[in-house]
Amino acid sequence: MPSPFSDLDSRLDRAVSASDPSEATNPTRPSDPDATVSVWLGDLDGRPRYEHDAFAPHYAASTMKLPLVIAAFRRVVRGELDLDAPVAVTGTFASVLDGSPFDLDEAEDQDPQTWAALGGTRTLGELAEQAITHSSNIATNLLVDVVGLDEVAEVLRIVGCSPATVVGRGIEDAVARRAGITNTVTAADLGLVMAAVGRREPALGGDEVLAPVEAMLARQEHVDQVPAGLPPGTPTASKSGWIPGVSHDVALVRPVGEEPFVIAVCTTIDLDETEAAVFVAGIARDVWRAEHPTDDPTDDPTDDPTEPVTESVTESVTDLAAQPGSEGEHA
Repeated sequence: MPSPFSDLDSRLDRAVSASDPSEATNPTRPSDPDATVSVWLGDLDGRPRYEHDAFAPHYAASTMKLPLVIAAFRRVVRGELDLDAPVAVTGTFASVLDGSPFDLDEAEDQDPQTWAALGGTRTLGELAEQAITHSSNIATNLLVDVVGLDEVAEVLRIVGCSPATVVGRGIEDAVARRAGITNTVTAADLGLVMAAVGRREPALGGDEVLAPVEAMLARQEHVDQVPAGLPPGTPTASKSGWIPGVSHDVALVRPVGEEPFVIAVCTTIDLDETEAAVFVAGIARDVWRAEHPTDDPTDDPTDDPTEPVTESVTESVTDLAAQPGSEGEHA
């Protein structure tokens, strides 16, 4: 019996192969052997139900903010940090490589609220909220300085992430990036982190740590990827990430009357922000349809909004993680 995900597998394979000039409509465009689309669907115990190239590494973009905020709440619960403690707001940070200063660009961020406090303070809790719900870069780097990258690494270790998932630096640390220090993730590992949130993993601090993290993720403002592909009104708690050529989302889904699950989608493929959101939403929709077959004749599985996008994917994907000044890490 064929897998209910066979059609989706085929479409995702076509999306990747379309970046090869031998398969593309415009053979003058260069190929990109690194174009990758990864999907992980699993239960809250971390058991996968569907995987498509789920262990391939991708540049993490803003998905690195998920384990960072978990690490912050762990330290709060241990009594080492206080959510109400003021944190000085600055746009200048020290590189993890050599301590040299670098500046964030306010124009590349999505958090005017925290930037308005430049020279003043915001509480630790406010920074965590902005890092998740607005995907704030300035709040993220301030949290990195307060929480520490070792604590983030411990979160990844506890949930069983592979060595391919690393949070090695803050946002826009170009000196570290040029030295090969970066942030990478796999769809499978993103799924494991979010599943741990959903099941209130005791080793991470249980309900006391993870209930407020899930509540924050449920207030997410960037819901045009995985949540947009699910039936309207489906409760989700999610964290996405986007830079040119890279678009990811991981969502904890709690459908009414059904068991909760996690879906993580990572794409390294040359689409603009709008196309990428449609593409990821289409993947989430097809994952839902594969597990919820319908006899409704108006629900045509061949009416696929990802299809025109996959057919147009013919340009190369740039390795933005290796290029200084090219992150522009949003959402």
